[in-house]
Amino acid sequence: MAEITPVTEFPDWHDDPVGGDPFTQDLAASYDKGDLCWILVCTILCWQITPAIGFLYAGMHRRKAALTMVLQSLFCACACGIQYWIYGYSLYESRTTNPILGDLSLAAFRNIVAQPSQANAAIPDLLYAAFGFTFVSATAMILAGAMLERGRLLPSMFFLLCWTTFVYYVLAYWEWNPSGWLYKMGLYDFAGSGPVHIASGFSALAWSMMLGPRLSDHDHNTVADRKSKLVHHKPHSPLLMCIGTCFIWFGWFAFNGASGGNLSLRMIYVVVNTNLSACGGGIAWVALDYAYKKKFSLVGFCSGIIAGLVGITPAAGYVPVYVAALVGVITSICCFYVVKYKYLLSVDDGLDIFALHGVGGFVGDILTGLFADKWVVALDGVSGDSYLGGWWNGHWRQLGLQLAGATTCAAWSFVVTCILLFIINKIPGMHIRASEEHERNGLDHKYIEDIDYEDPYFSRECICQVSHGMRTIPGTLAPPSPVVASSTPVDVTETKQD
Repeated sequence: MAEITPVTEFPDWHDDPVGGDPFTQDLAASYDKGDLCWILVCTILCWQITPAIGFLYAGMHRRKAALTMVLQSLFCACACGIQYWIYGYSLYESRTTNPILGDLSLAAFRNIVAQPSQANAAIPDLLYAAFGFTFVSATAMILAGAMLERGRLLPSMFFLLCWTTFVYYVLAYWEWNPSGWLYKMGLYDFAGSGPVHIASGFSALAWSMMLGPRLSDHDHNTVADRKSKLVHHKPHSPLLMCIGTCFIWFGWFAFNGASGGNLSLRMIYVVVNTNLSACGGGIAWVALDYAYKKKFSLVGFCSGIIAGLVGITPAAGYVPVYVAALVGVITSICCFYVVKYKYLLSVDDGLDIFALHGVGGFVGDILTGLFADKWVVALDGVSGDSYLGGWWNGHWRQLGLQLAGATTCAAWSFVVTCILLFIINKIPGMHIRASEEHERNGLDHKYIEDIDYEDPYFSRECICQVSHGMRTIPGTLAPPSPVVASSTPVDVTETKQD
């Protein structure tokens, strides 16, 4: 048996991409075991964010399309993982020098083993690659909610894979690869506001626009009429919605906490910032809800928490802990008023993906430029005074960089999404909008084998009645009153009478 010696210095990547000979060298010897353990555990915790988003969206849907969202979350976890392994990681983390996009030199995780990661030399490339998978699957699932009750499943799945290729990986390269042009400009984005939130939010706006508004259950008005009379449906399962939100909050500690690539005082600071921002966001939103409606709202609480998490994503590793809650409050207030007046856009984004993620991510980027403090970065033990901070330190230019970066991500995402959907919709058999019959009956009835046909909601009689514009449940005394559409959002619930 050959003697095993610890690696003390890794060879140049181009000379030996693996990092050494595993038969004669301990390739992990130079890495801190605490860093390895922290990032690996966070990777595992981050994975559950994707199905948690599925639970959140399923709870917010009407019942007839809820299971389709759970299916989409599993699809994103599986299909995006395979795509990431085949070429996705290579597109944004390959050792290239151009400022736009990587190559396929790391395709199928080829030669990704022990060499130090480009993101942080404290962890190996293989571990960073594993952590990055959880980001792309969660981002795709955030966007998937835009098909809300009216998008065909197969074209939606195909679009999500195209979208990650031409939007997510491009933006990730720009911001996270040392050769990316936004990275070189000095943009601050700690955990992915641009590639994750701004990209998914503005793409969801484009997708919702191209799908058009949902059909009314009680009339057959024109598309133009539906755009001016959008109806907002209450979530069919507030409990499932809250469970999904709690798991997202739980996973976001790992999402932000491992983005620095090591275990240090800065990462502890990041976790504290993440929690405080979510708290501030939740309180701010529910307080505004109560001020307007004189009642507390679970939807509002969940929305505020999500807004707080989105706002702190770019700022978590840059801002002092005493402004973290303020970041959540400001982001939540901005998102609240976008949701309140979203009907002015005449776009049926029923899950408020654009408001929470698009606007929330944009606001978070700007607040990062305002409140970033260079001493927070120095807590990682390796950066020292290499960062100039933001307005907090008199570095006025940073706010302009943040605004330019956020605008670039928003514009690229929106335009490319429109192009992709236009092309896909022209492919025979890949039209993106479900038929009127399938939309009225519910996507679950069309796509999901596991629905309970003995449940009165999914019985043949009920399906026929719904398809004819009625919502009578078999065994009830009378159908519910029709929904009256108006120019402002109206809460509508689907009820059963005992």
